[in-house]
Amino acid sequence: MTAPGGRVVVRAPAKINLALRVGALDDEGYHDVVSVYQAVSVFEEVSASLPRDGVTGVTVSVRGTGAVSTPLDASNLAVRAAHLLAERAGVPADVALSIRKSAPVAGGMAGGSADAAAALLACDLLWGTGAGRDELHAMAAELGADVPFALMGGTALGVGRGDQLTPVLARGEFHWVLALADEGLSTPGVYREHDRLVAASGLRPPDLEPEVPAGLAQALRSGDPAALGAALVNDLQDAACSLRPPLRRILDLGHDHGVLGALVSGSGPTVALLVPDRSAALELAVALTASGLASDVRRVTGPVHGARQVDPVAPSPFHPSTGSHPTVR
Repeated sequence: MTAPGGRVVVRAPAKINLALRVGALDDEGYHDVVSVYQAVSVFEEVSASLPRDGVTGVTVSVRGTGAVSTPLDASNLAVRAAHLLAERAGVPADVALSIRKSAPVAGGMAGGSADAAAALLACDLLWGTGAGRDELHAMAAELGADVPFALMGGTALGVGRGDQLTPVLARGEFHWVLALADEGLSTPGVYREHDRLVAASGLRPPDLEPEVPAGLAQALRSGDPAALGAALVNDLQDAACSLRPPLRRILDLGHDHGVLGALVSGSGPTVALLVPDRSAALELAVALTASGLASDVRRVTGPVHGARQVDPVAPSPFHPSTGSHPTVR
């Protein structure tokens, strides 16, 4: 059984990291991490359609932010998601995927992971596979550490490699200004630089507690943006700034404008700056744009919902820079 009209549209959110603590390497060459994710109002949109007569397999087209840098072959996470679901459900992997990107490529916001999450849900609905949420989350974890969170949305604690998720209570709405870069940063490269800096310092990686840092947890529960700003932390920030020194100028500009908190998101190079309200967000966005330090500036809010189906015939009611949410059903 397929979706009415043979087309399903799903939107999934990008994320920022409110906290990212990095531990020692494990035996497989991965770092244990403790991360607190927040989904923000930058949405990736994936449309899944039945292929035209005579066409088989998974095809993909991409438009929007960073489209020219997005692969169209089997390395695309959305394509991998479609193949994985078809294999597990025992159905033909026949679908035409159309991706509209809003998150930067290699920007530390998990835009590719949001594409994969949206593709999983869209293909499940299109093909009528009936996969439960737990099954989708298990497949999402196979695709990448950030994919399960794009399905879940909201605010969550991620441990292990970041894919073991626990929802975190967050009251209210937080206002962010995002400074985006033209060119992304390689996540493995940032981790290598982090390891180099740690080794050069003579310090050992921290012993990680698999829980939300106390100050951050309290700030989220109370909905206190000032307390949240003071609790933001990213162990990869020095490495990202080492590889991309202009990021420090963006952080400094934010502090000069009295932001509540600022940090590089994930492995960067996106910088997330927390402000008290929409008025402050507009003021900071104007200053950042005038500075020329960022290729794009977005005003967004969080937390927002995870991957959801939307009306495929309605025009998109949001723009990435406005912080407004699409209507969902």
